Amino acid sequence: MSIFFLSINAWIQILFFLFVVLLLVKPLGSYMARVYNGQFVLLEYVLGPLEDIFYKIAKIDPTKEMTWQQYAIAVTISSFIGFLFLFMQLCFQAHLPLNPQHFPNLSPDLAFNTAISFITNTNWQAYTGESTLSYFSQMSGLAVQNFLSASMGMAVAIAFIRSFSRKNTKYIGNYWVDWLRGNFYVLLPLALIWSVLLGSQGVIQNLNPYTISTLIEPTTNAEHQVISTQLIPGGPVASQIAIKQLGTNGGGFFGTNSAYPFENPTPFSNFLELLAIILIAASLCYTFGIMVNDKRQGWAILIAMTLIFVPLMLYGVKKEQSGNPLLNSRNVDQSITHHQSGGNMEGKEVRFGIVNSVLWASTTTATSNGSVNSMHDSYTPLGGMVPLIFLLLSEIIYGGVGSGLYGILLFVFVTVFIAGLMVGRTPEYLGKKIQSFEIKMASIAIFVPIMVLLFGAAIAALTPAGQAGILNPGAQGFSEILYAFASASGNNGSAFAGLSVNTPFYNTALGIVMLFSRFWIIIPVLAMAGSLAEKHSIPPTSGTMPTHNFLFISFLIGVILLVGLLTYLPAITLAPIAEYFQWVPHR
Repeated sequence: MSIFFLSINAWIQILFFLFVVLLLVKPLGSYMARVYNGQFVLLEYVLGPLEDIFYKIAKIDPTKEMTWQQYAIAVTISSFIGFLFLFMQLCFQAHLPLNPQHFPNLSPDLAFNTAISFITNTNWQAYTGESTLSYFSQMSGLAVQNFLSASMGMAVAIAFIRSFSRKNTKYIGNYWVDWLRGNFYVLLPLALIWSVLLGSQGVIQNLNPYTISTLIEPTTNAEHQVISTQLIPGGPVASQIAIKQLGTNGGGFFGTNSAYPFENPTPFSNFLELLAIILIAASLCYTFGIMVNDKRQGWAILIAMTLIFVPLMLYGVKKEQSGNPLLNSRNVDQSITHHQSGGNMEGKEVRFGIVNSVLWASTTTATSNGSVNSMHDSYTPLGGMVPLIFLLLSEIIYGGVGSGLYGILLFVFVTVFIAGLMVGRTPEYLGKKIQSFEIKMASIAIFVPIMVLLFGAAIAALTPAGQAGILNPGAQGFSEILYAFASASGNNGSAFAGLSVNTPFYNTALGIVMLFSRFWIIIPVLAMAGSLAEKHSIPPTSGTMPTHNFLFISFLIGVILLVGLLTYLPAITLAPIAEYFQWVPHR
């Protein structure tokens, strides 16, 4: 079945989602440009006094700008303080309030992994939320970091963008101002709107102890014990789900994340959460265009992202709707009819179906979100390869809020550099010469996550501690290891499942990968921002290479696929591709 012959229902769902995203890019992108340019927005009538109070209490001069070194130090300090606060809170949650279920403290290795995960915007969860964390830990710990880590990524992206319009200066802005305005005027208002909308759909929001419900029909468990009651969890869910999606955080209140009805009860709540995942990341492309005074540049980047995203996502839909070949060989009907949805429905919610499941899986891994509404481990080998590929592209196809934009700009620099060498001209981008320092920093930022990912996966596959977590041996087991380290390296947080990761080895190894992949990108990006801000602006000439037309977009896509995918081809061959040939014997 060709991707051009998906069901009409599938096309309607996909095209409507993409239409709404593109419809909102311009208004939200314009609004964020006003926020970060320090222009007046209506919310300042309400939040402006609070912003001033914060500056006074923290003794911050909002008019004083920072060099890139000062900006990087501020980013590092804020993250380190956030890590310490969250780590200590998780280690001592049994002694803190709002713990009606009396959950114990987390082990040091799990607390370390979780704290690193949330301050790096990864939100990898080696625990089950409803049976591990108190309401206090969820609200004042995880939800707070969902705001702070997202706003930090946005602030770094804005500092990078700002450097293109600066010249002959060493200053790139004030981190504390960028960080606060991102929280106050972007994340908080949107999270409030989404919380109300999700609450209207039945996403729960309470502080009640878990409810014990009597079953109408008692059952027996594997030990032949009669089960007559069910424990129904509660919690402040809607408020956390809103920011988990909008900030591309992805950490769910419950272990099954957005596949759980209390987090995602209806098709409309599913659409709202799916839209929230990509909304800010896509809109920042338009913000970029406004702030560099050339909107065509922002559209060019968004088009490049979309031209990679859509074909891969459609391929995933096709593979899942084609069904499980092992069942086809046993004459099981998996076709789409009026009586059944057809395809590979293993691990997917019937209320969402294959299209919304694959669309979510693609969107959540193309960004750094990581939330799930289906079990990626249950996808067909080539269907599951799609989210893995998005992870391996290091969250540059939309990517995280802020981090996706500066991630793809690194590839833009490499593309411009290669193009300049091909025509024998000094590479330029937006009036700034691209020289050896910028390329060195871009190379570090691109290849450090690749190195820690591959080294981490190799160590896990070769050591007894890593092998102990494998529940599915063979190619599937290696896919699970590769996916876990790709998720940590891409600061994504989604899991392929089938891998026991709540162990000292995986908690420590994945935590280290998250740290390297976050800050060994941020620091080189800020160094590039400082270098660009100090340069002269070169007016365009007839020999200047256009960076907004389809030729450049095609070249950029080619560089992304060559650098991003060929690096991982051996690993992909040993994982989902090998599993495919094991699954479907060659005829």
